Amino acid sequence: MTPPWKARLDALKLQDLGDLFGTKKPVLGMVHCWPLPGAPGYSGYGMDVILENAIRDARALAEGGVDGLIVENMWDIPFRAGSHVAPESIAAHAVVARAVGQTVPLPLGINLVHNGGVALLGIAIAAGAKFVRVCMLAGAGVWESGTIDEGCAAELLRRRKDLGAEHIKLFADVDKKHSVRFPGIDLATHIEWTRFSGADALIVSGKMTGDAPDLAKVREAKALAGDSPVLIGSGATEENVTAFLGAADGVIVGSSIKEGGRIEEPVDVERVRRFVRAARAAG
Repeated sequence: MTPPWKARLDALKLQDLGDLFGTKKPVLGMVHCWPLPGAPGYSGYGMDVILENAIRDARALAEGGVDGLIVENMWDIPFRAGSHVAPESIAAHAVVARAVGQTVPLPLGINLVHNGGVALLGIAIAAGAKFVRVCMLAGAGVWESGTIDEGCAAELLRRRKDLGAEHIKLFADVDKKHSVRFPGIDLATHIEWTRFSGADALIVSGKMTGDAPDLAKVREAKALAGDSPVLIGSGATEENVTAFLGAADGVIVGSSIKEGGRIEEPVDVERVRRFVRAARAAG
């Protein structure tokens, strides 16, 4: 007989991506915030400009047919990590995400780079988000900034429970872009630890933003993931998405659907439409 505490934890887990996004293999579009206050790229243009650009991109993604959105502080480069993320960035991120969620009626997710942990959860609660992308739920590694970081599951899951936010699902990266895992943490180990730590879904990415993972790596991750869904986290294009979705359960797209394929440009609705059509071809 399953103990009641275990039954409760099992009931929290996302059983199928379709339960959240209404489709078998969802396409999730990235809303890349302009540099937020405090970032080197921010020049005092104010929150109205940031909101205008985020909402424009979110509307273009929705018009192009994506199944969900993720609002990310993409341009807060160079990135801080974990508890070093500044409060002004967290506050601005929440304001943008709330506005996007109130404007575009799609399932909303949040990513706070790098590995925002409890701050990421706070943004999600303030924005009314349904899921978060956690950069390092388990394990340990070093980010491109040189910051050594560790999994945030122990604190994140406790705070999620304390704040009455266990409905917010955890999409967790394994072998995350912009980072190197410590020696000994191979893909199989990282997936095992991440699932053990409470992830609802796993994300596989390439080396850096815009880089695609090897298809063999995606297939390996899927074979190791058990009943956990696997999503592509970077480098998906109109040309490769059908192959990727032959191995994975969903895809997150950002760079290739921008005007001219340049990540700093606005979302191009026609590129979104073509990408979604190609993704649907995977069945």
